[in-house]
Amino acid sequence: MKAVLGFGGNLGVPLENIRSALTAVSNLCGTRLLRLSRYYLSEAVEVSEAQPSYINCAAEIETELSPHALLGACLGIESALGRTRPGYKSPRTVDIDLLLYEGVSLESKELTVPHPGILRRAFVLLPLSDLYPNASALGLDYSCAIKDVSGQSIELFIPDDLTMEL
Repeated sequence: MKAVLGFGGNLGVPLENIRSALTAVSNLCGTRLLRLSRYYLSEAVEVSEAQPSYINCAAEIETELSPHALLGACLGIESALGRTRPGYKSPRTVDIDLLLYEGVSLESKELTVPHPGILRRAFVLLPLSDLYPNASALGLDYSCAIKDVSGQSIELFIPDDLTMEL
């Protein structure tokens, strides 16, 4: 099945952490990266105190893992890359969100798919629109939402080495 993961980070060397996370995801059993969005730089949103800016991207993957197994694998990757969870919306070395999973809509204590913040965050929607420029991704139409986030502070981030992982 296809799925879309969102990657972000704002501590340490975020781009290196995201690239390490992308490599780790591509090494998961029965999983491969299909496409990667461009990188974006955005201010931390919905936070109570100042934080460094985030680097974000999205990746379309193909996986044999179930949504819950994929979530567990992503949490393990985050932990291996130094992610701690001192509080909700705290800064992080790397964050991997399961945004969409083909043919799945679910809400449980551990996981909600589609991701509940997907339609209100430019740092999710702009990378998603790189992967799906027609504003429809794995059954989710985000054509109206992409217009609603146009005022959020976000800009394209071009790495110095200009390499893309795929």
